[in-house]
Amino acid sequence: MIGYVTVGTNDLARAAKFYDAVAAEMGVGRMMEFDGFIAWGTPGGAAGIAATKPFDGHAASVGNGVMVAFEAKDQAQVDRLYAIALAHGGTDEGPPGPRGDSGFYAGYFRDPDGNKLNAFVMG
Repeated sequence: MIGYVTVGTNDLARAAKFYDAVAAEMGVGRMMEFDGFIAWGTPGGAAGIAATKPFDGHAASVGNGVMVAFEAKDQAQVDRLYAIALAHGGTDEGPPGPRGDSGFYAGYFRDPDGNKLNAFVMG
């Protein structure tokens, strides 16, 4: 149902470095790129993520209660994605670990623009 999710950025070059690193760990690269817009993923594959400066020309801001979740292969990849995010200008929102008792394992972080993300695995 979802093709890609877009997050706003005030510095596309900085966002590109962050998402290039995250995408590389996920085994994908840039799938679309044009004036002020970059999307990562695989055409025809699972949902991707894009970063763009807002079309209306105003500053990008985070959505309260909005979060994008990256589905990892295993707990080790959750750990790597969390570390990659922090190494590329992201900030901590909750270190990797189990959440609840249903086998959900996740690490939470924000990109350099403050957009909330996580990496997770179930079971």
